[in-house]
Amino acid sequence: MGTIEFSSQFESLQKKLIPVAYRLTNNTEDAKDLVQETALRAFNNKEKFTTGTNFQAWVITIMRNTFINFYRKKKNRNTSCEPTGSYVFEKEDQADINLAASNIIMAELTGMIESISDTYSVPFTMFYEGYKYEEIAEHLELPIGTIKSRIFFARRKLRELIERRYPKNLYAA
Repeated sequence: MGTIEFSSQFESLQKKLIPVAYRLTNNTEDAKDLVQETALRAFNNKEKFTTGTNFQAWVITIMRNTFINFYRKKKNRNTSCEPTGSYVFEKEDQADINLAASNIIMAELTGMIESISDTYSVPFTMFYEGYKYEEIAEHLELPIGTIKSRIFFARRKLRELIERRYPKNLYAA
């Protein structure tokens, strides 16, 4: 497609492209910018257009892809980290969080897990640490079904230990 033929076809399409661009951007100025960027990209790639195919669909595809690329760039640009002031002054007005209660509870749970036999506690601990069933089975050289059942029984035993340690009637008001 020659430059003159391309220009004439694009000019006839331009009035149809503005509403399409507006639907994508929801902003008149951004829509005009998108049409201009689309014209530039379409012109630079006019040799890739196959004569006899739908010129309008080809240009709208370029417009949609251009919009998506700009949207992604804008999204990534907006999430970039801005430098902050001194860390000392950032933390100065925030109170420290007291983690004593959660540390005590975690220590108790760790003790309960250790009180269960290694047959159940090792797969359960590995699963808690983020290993997948397949990885645990491979590491312990056991079938995956055995690993799943041992984790299930470990959960059941932990629930029983927790319910024994913290009876429900203590919290009934």
